[in-house]
Amino acid sequence: MRIIATAFIALSLLAGPFLANHTLADDTTAGSLKIENPWTREMPPGSKVGGGFVVITNSGDEADTLLSLTTSRADRGEVHEMTMNDGVMKMRELEDGLEIPAGGTVELKPGSYHVMFMGVTEGFKEGEKIEGVLVFEKAGEVPVEFMVGPVGAKMAPDHMQGHDHDMKKTD
Repeated sequence: MRIIATAFIALSLLAGPFLANHTLADDTTAGSLKIENPWTREMPPGSKVGGGFVVITNSGDEADTLLSLTTSRADRGEVHEMTMNDGVMKMRELEDGLEIPAGGTVELKPGSYHVMFMGVTEGFKEGEKIEGVLVFEKAGEVPVEFMVGPVGAKMAPDHMQGHDHDMKKTD
């Protein structure tokens, strides 16, 4: 039993830093903008729309605006916001884009701000990367790859991997 416990601890120590530093989606820098952890979800069969999520940090002295998304995998991309109004969730396109304030961070996540893949030509499958371009008012076109997580995921695939690992340790 001691050997198994010692082996488990050794593997945990070795795997922990790997999992903590292992990112499935590549981070990108464009001028003063840092684009982190772009991801999306696997799409149910027949679905033609999907949401995209990312964290954008602006270390500059001026605000920038996320205007749109382009990708060969969809007819068009839009910037959206979800809100609750009288107990009803509503989604709407931000026609003027989403401001990324100077010195600030904006997280696009489920149930909040996000980009929409509209008119998807081929559904996204878990584990693949979807190439896209985020279009900003000042930074221009910024290529990104969205990592595809499972249907209904609430967080980025690399975060889910770490959570799965933590859950396995308690078994």
